[in-house]
Amino acid sequence: MKKSARKVLTLVAASAMVLVMTAACAAPAPSPPPAAQAPADAAPADTPTGAAGVNDDRVFTIATVVKLTGVGWFDRMEEGVNRFAAETGHDAFQTGHITADPAEQVRIIEDLIAQGVDAIAVVPNSTASLEGVLARAMDAGIVVISHEATDIQNAHFNIEAFTNEDYGALFMRTLGELMGGEGTYTAFVGSLTATSHNEWVDASIAYQEANFPNMVNVAGRNESAEDPVVAYNRTLELLRTYPDLRGFQGSAGSDVAGIGRAIEELGLVNETFVVGTSIPSVAGQFLESGAIDMIAFWDPADAGFAMNELALRVLRGEEIYDGMSLTAAGYQNMTLVDGMFFFGNASVAVTVDNMHEYPF
Repeated sequence: MKKSARKVLTLVAASAMVLVMTAACAAPAPSPPPAAQAPADAAPADTPTGAAGVNDDRVFTIATVVKLTGVGWFDRMEEGVNRFAAETGHDAFQTGHITADPAEQVRIIEDLIAQGVDAIAVVPNSTASLEGVLARAMDAGIVVISHEATDIQNAHFNIEAFTNEDYGALFMRTLGELMGGEGTYTAFVGSLTATSHNEWVDASIAYQEANFPNMVNVAGRNESAEDPVVAYNRTLELLRTYPDLRGFQGSAGSDVAGIGRAIEELGLVNETFVVGTSIPSVAGQFLESGAIDMIAFWDPADAGFAMNELALRVLRGEEIYDGMSLTAAGYQNMTLVDGMFFFGNASVAVTVDNMHEYPF
């Protein structure tokens, strides 16, 4: 059963990759339109009054605040931040706490405001928890760029690798095909306050209800705290409670690794199907064993670079507009929604067959 399902998965993943590559490559990067043609709301009204001219040669300090440190996903993001610093000469660095605690993110941002950084790029654990401190940062003239925060209010711009609806639908389309459109499944999120994770699951459930009515979601949303050990223990509990549970979707970068470990230990590789966000360095061994069937991701390094580049453009007073392109792969010809939310085309789907193309 697993072997035949893998044939389906290969086709699904290949189709997803073709769509992504087509979207990424089809349209050439546009040249910035002249100022007279720019939309009136192309830049937010609260762009810092101290923004420099496009040719300004000042060195800016840009701090990237991540959900937590010491995990593969954000280690990879730091590579992109460091590459931005090396290539541009600006003082760009990454910081975060060892736990995915919104209160700790607030304290870190408060410290950065006191230090007088020029810009903050942030990946929130809880958007709502950060609104107040980010408003204070903006009041202090600091540029704020967010990522994975499509509900944020207090930021100059939010940048996403793709639309969350499309990303969530990709997981359920794959999982539903693997399961033959029948059986029980469950979903994991890093936290119940993580905007992107919950929007992915919302989209997955909506896709399941519309396309796979014989599948049933059980146990709601399982909170992993971005910790593979928590995901592992929760998976063991779920399989004791629901012995017929066949499908798993992970959202945090470490979820599927914890799920896959539990499935391997229980000898359920051929009876279960697992999809979710991760990167090959975290999930690769479980892709090879068959405990995980597919992962999807956007390169965190490119996201880190893109956040910093967008912050720099705002600091320099450059024109920000719908259809603009950044340097990082997958962030060309971006769509701007409501004058604040950018969406790129940077997602990839990976199976055991192509995981070695992404050595990180």
